Amino acid sequence: MIRTVRSIPQDKLKLLIFDLDGTLVDSRQDLANSVNAMLENYHRPKLAPDVISTYIGDGAPTLVRRSLGFKDDHDLQPKDEEFIEDALVFFLEYYREHKLDFTYVYDGVRVALTEIMSRGQVAMSVLSNKPVNPSRAIVNALGLSGFFKSVYGGNSFETKKPDPLGVNSLLREHGVQPGEAVIVGDSYIDMQTGRNAGIWTCACTYGLSPETLVKCPGDVSVDHPQEWIGVFV
Repeated sequence: MIRTVRSIPQDKLKLLIFDLDGTLVDSRQDLANSVNAMLENYHRPKLAPDVISTYIGDGAPTLVRRSLGFKDDHDLQPKDEEFIEDALVFFLEYYREHKLDFTYVYDGVRVALTEIMSRGQVAMSVLSNKPVNPSRAIVNALGLSGFFKSVYGGNSFETKKPDPLGVNSLLREHGVQPGEAVIVGDSYIDMQTGRNAGIWTCACTYGLSPETLVKCPGDVSVDHPQEWIGVFV
């Protein structure tokens, strides 16, 4: 079901910016497996995938830190920072090898992207907080690269979402004004990014972090990727 708080002007849209995890692809299992492999390596108890899912969205360093039990506002000692950095390296190396074991494209994504692209009025790009190399590798391996002009990750710019730097860079890259762009994502991070950049927002309630959308709802919300067609076309 499409729910609208503010109507997005379809006729003015020129750019759609998509999150990756929880929006285009379900990567929950591979991320959980990689986190648990990291925890096992350091003799820490494994976590349930549903718990790990609540830690996803702010990038790999934050995912690792939260999984190790460090709060976002924790005042870290030098030894803690060194431990987290070491664990991050292990996690990224493991995930690099296993990022496509179970990850798949959500049902309806290809249909919707094909329909949007066929109209020819908007460009599409990906902006993830996942590091750029695995982001691009996943998009390529799952056959989505043909839909997107560019794919950027959490280390593509000096700051990650919800900082608007990535969105602002995409607006300049495409020669688009804020009122002509939409960010599409499954968490409040994406919605806050849109607000910070002054662009429209579309929340995906089927993703990895739908409960966080209460903090920052989208202008429009959808329960299935195919509903993008009704919102953007």
